[in-house]
Amino acid sequence: MSEKTAVRTTDAPAPAHTFSQGVRKGPFVQVSGQGPVDPATGEYLYPDDVAAQTTRTLQNVRAIVEASGASFDDVVMLRVYLTDQANFAAMNDAYGAFVREYTSGEVLPCRTTVFTGLPRKEMLVEIDAFAITGQLRP
Repeated sequence: MSEKTAVRTTDAPAPAHTFSQGVRKGPFVQVSGQGPVDPATGEYLYPDDVAAQTTRTLQNVRAIVEASGASFDDVVMLRVYLTDQANFAAMNDAYGAFVREYTSGEVLPCRTTVFTGLPRKEMLVEIDAFAITGQLRP
């Protein structure tokens, strides 16, 4: 049975609390919720632009997925948390453009969108992911 391993990369923000950026166990990869944070500075970006926040957040998710040895094509589920229903259309457009760019073929990941409060007032969006890769790591 494969061991559970933490996924770490400097291409995504370091976790601010007691959790891993991601965890891999065998072919399964879970990415912790990511926000619109610059990995190099730790700064929250684009405080009033949900589209730009969505793209930055997905870049962070993708970096963690790739650090696990998977690819964005291996993502089967993305969960999007939004603070305001009025931001849905802008988020959805940015999300759709990103997912189409980094997914080959016609099968896009599943998605759930939840409207909720988030830990920081400047965060308009948070996204986590689940991926399954056909490659077992040694």
